[in-house]
Amino acid sequence: MIARRPRGLRQHLIVAGFLAPALILLGIFVVAPVVWALGLSVTDWRLTGPSALHPKIVGLANYGRLLASDDFRAAFFRTGVFVIFSAIIGQFVFGLASALALHRRDVRLKALWGAAILMPLVVPETVAAFAWSSMLESSDQGTVNRVIGLAGVAPVAWLQDNAMLSIIVVNIWRGIAFAMILFSAALEGVPQEVNEAATVDGASPRQLLTKITLPLIKPAIVLYMLLTTIGTVTVFGLIYFLTRGGPGGDTTTLAIFVYERAFKFFEIGLGSAASVIMLGFVLGIGLIYVRLLRAQV
Repeated sequence: MIARRPRGLRQHLIVAGFLAPALILLGIFVVAPVVWALGLSVTDWRLTGPSALHPKIVGLANYGRLLASDDFRAAFFRTGVFVIFSAIIGQFVFGLASALALHRRDVRLKALWGAAILMPLVVPETVAAFAWSSMLESSDQGTVNRVIGLAGVAPVAWLQDNAMLSIIVVNIWRGIAFAMILFSAALEGVPQEVNEAATVDGASPRQLLTKITLPLIKPAIVLYMLLTTIGTVTVFGLIYFLTRGGPGGDTTTLAIFVYERAFKFFEIGLGSAASVIMLGFVLGIGLIYVRLLRAQV
């Protein structure tokens, strides 16, 4: 036992050495900003005025202002709508359908279809936002209005009259690829013998999906829900470059709300408090998904 201790200590030091760069970067770019935001959230620090030079500690006053603010509650609600319909429902349904379709052996041009679905993931968020802004142009020159014009439908001001629907559709388009990749990997782990045995026993395609395939890939589904929910709550660039949170605040999610309070109205303390609440919301959702994931493993 005495001879093994140096070897064990040496192994721990080697592991610590490999982990040190990642832990340092994590501390600098994740932990430190969170601590800094927590500190700012209890101050009245602004970018202009007397509070810019001499900020004061205000305790939980910023949190009280936010909880009493109709604008913040509305932003919270819009974030929930955006996450549910674009990520939890839209991306999940289309991503799973794409994975199931490409998993079939009789699909022709599988590589071509897979590449087409993966393209939105390759396009930078800013480029995608500007491209969709052009396609959703309210005049009859917009790509979408040209398509619906073939059916005799009048031009629609998508980003003005249907702003929330528009950003939901764009986010679904952008997130299908990630869902397809994750679900395709999970489907590869489903034993083919199980499906063949169920087919011999008379199981229909619907029963194969609901009774065998989905239960077997449930850990991957929970993991996907965890990652996509966190990512969708914090979506900023796509919404900002499409609608700027408008019109009339109709697409102001929590991420847009934090940006506006901190850098448009210069209320750094209030914006930090809003970001802390958003962080707590994301952590709460993450803990729920982690518990579900552990239950499935």
